[in-house]
Amino acid sequence: MRPLTTRGGSRLFHVLLRRTSTSDRYIHHWPCTFSAADWISSRGFAVSVTSMASSPGMEEKRPQFGNRFLKDPSQVFQHNAWDNVQWSEEQEATARKKVLENSSQPISLEQQEEYENKASNFWDDFYTIHENRFFKDRQWLFTEFPELSPSGRSHPDSAECQRSVPDQEGQDVNNDYPGSSASYRILEVGCGVGNTVFPILQTNNDPGLFIYCCDFSSTAVELVKTNPQYNPSRCFAFVHDLSDENLQYPIPEDSLDVIVLIFVLSAILPSKMQDAISRLSRLLKPGGCILLRDYGRYDMAQLRFKKGRCLSENFYVRGDGTRVYFFTQDELGDMFNKAGLEKAQNIVDRRLQVNRGKQLTMYRVWIQCKYRKPCN
Repeated sequence: MRPLTTRGGSRLFHVLLRRTSTSDRYIHHWPCTFSAADWISSRGFAVSVTSMASSPGMEEKRPQFGNRFLKDPSQVFQHNAWDNVQWSEEQEATARKKVLENSSQPISLEQQEEYENKASNFWDDFYTIHENRFFKDRQWLFTEFPELSPSGRSHPDSAECQRSVPDQEGQDVNNDYPGSSASYRILEVGCGVGNTVFPILQTNNDPGLFIYCCDFSSTAVELVKTNPQYNPSRCFAFVHDLSDENLQYPIPEDSLDVIVLIFVLSAILPSKMQDAISRLSRLLKPGGCILLRDYGRYDMAQLRFKKGRCLSENFYVRGDGTRVYFFTQDELGDMFNKAGLEKAQNIVDRRLQVNRGKQLTMYRVWIQCKYRKPCN
């Protein structure tokens, strides 16, 4: 193994390279520290695995998580990502050390309060600058979350629940809410500019489907509403603060089949996460589920933070003022259980992600969960 040191912009970055056994190419190995300009934003990676394909027609549909394993290191650039990548003890130790270092100088309480009070402003600024150009549509949605596809409503657990519970459609206190006549309702919290909502609307032609989508940023919601694909007869977008315990959703309790949380729970204060999950669980029908995908502990994005960006343990602020938390499976499982939900899935997506164009490898850690509301 040999070190390579070079310059990117005004910052130095260091890579460890190892020659493969079958070629003269070098593969980048952990640890890797690059300047921000040399990486696509961590949020960009998070929303589109398939967007990194280097030629048309490749990776049209990504295999479900856990189905692609790197057995021959010389083949690392044959695909965009590899599943269940095992970390060595050295990697784990390096990651722990890096987190200890970047959290050693926490931001002052006064600054933390400012980031909390101005959170919506930071997200509005983000979407004002990037509009709908930053995130790509989440093409992996229907592979990992078939509940969002046309066949999703036929899930055996949900169907059995609905048969065992009296029909609730005529029992709603308020029958005039948007989507009240729909038979299958999905809510996405933290919808951004619609990179989840619009693929669902395009793919799921179920006439009984209705989608609600909300975001903390009024700018993001306005971009959703002005999108040519927005159809008020099938979708309702609104501004909502997930962390505000006094703010009501425009949807009655026990009315939703699916709630989607994709890289959104991590953006709010850790102390407010439990209440947010508990409120959402009350909106689910018996048998309904929450689908979550979010950042896991020691993800590349966490290790790249510099000193002075840590708000509290495993909670950081980015340069643009937006915040992010890095979860463990147990933390998420405990929150869902306390909200009265039952585990259907709670897995770590420990992934080696590849940029074939730049011949770079990146270690990502995401957590994917599915939790259902019991029939009783």
